[in-house]
Amino acid sequence: MPNYRRNFVPGGAYFFTLNLRNRRSRLLTDRLPDLRDAFNRVKRARPFRLDALVILPDHLHAVWTLPEGDADYPGRWRAIKTLFAKAAGGAGIWQRGYWEHTLCSPEDYAAHIDYVHINPLKHGWVNAVVEWPWSTFHRYLAAGLYPRDWAGGVEGGVARAGERP
Repeated sequence: MPNYRRNFVPGGAYFFTLNLRNRRSRLLTDRLPDLRDAFNRVKRARPFRLDALVILPDHLHAVWTLPEGDADYPGRWRAIKTLFAKAAGGAGIWQRGYWEHTLCSPEDYAAHIDYVHINPLKHGWVNAVVEWPWSTFHRYLAAGLYPRDWAGGVEGGVARAGERP
């Protein structure tokens, strides 16, 4: 196993992927109120800006911006994962660790926001991004940042931000 070193940038913006251990599980969407509660409790105790989020049955993607001077995203994720696991059935439901990428430019940030929002389409859960209910896409749509038909089908191509080719 490689010796992965995390990058810590106080006040930085980050892209994350977290997976359940059982990749066939639907626990995240089945227990959405518990996941929402875990996020809200951690955000109250240790604030951060949730810039983008998509919750799929077995994994989630998020973009966060931390407060100035604060780089402790691992502590926040540990708390979210622990609170959700306790509410949803106990330890061992999450895959160890998670994928993290420090967002380095406005273009990188925008590409990862798009990646978060297109993910349900990419995985075949919907035929149009707007159809997936558990996504901040709807917040961006209401703010006029995306058109309703953005990435409406697979013909439009899929951004590969956040993935290795």
